[in-house]
Amino acid sequence: EVQLVESGGGLVQPGGSLRLSCVASGKTFSTYPMNWVRQAPGKGLEWVSYISQIIGGGYSTRYADSVKGRFTISRDNAKNTLYLQMNSLKPEDTAVYYCATDSTGASRGPGTQVTVSS
Repeated sequence: EVQLVESGGGLVQPGGSLRLSCVASGKTFSTYPMNWVRQAPGKGLEWVSYISQIIGGGYSTRYADSVKGRFTISRDNAKNTLYLQMNSLKPEDTAVYYCATDSTGASRGPGTQVTVSS
């Protein structure tokens, strides 16, 4: 089982950028597909993005429509780290962001708060 710890959140103005990181413990990180999910105040968990294990030298990625074109997911298996580059942030992106090995967030870490506000 992999343990996950997110970081990189903070307060940012609309239109700004943040890069979230998720460090995984254990030697099998490279074998897991990974996800980012988020939970806005008063709402349920929302899937944000997915990245596969390495396949044929590359990765498959997917994004929720609400973040497509603004967010980029990536991973560095040598560092056991997952990233989420978030650009053109909007107030509706305000949420606690979690990394998880599943798309429902059931296996998520403790999370990092992102607040987008002027």
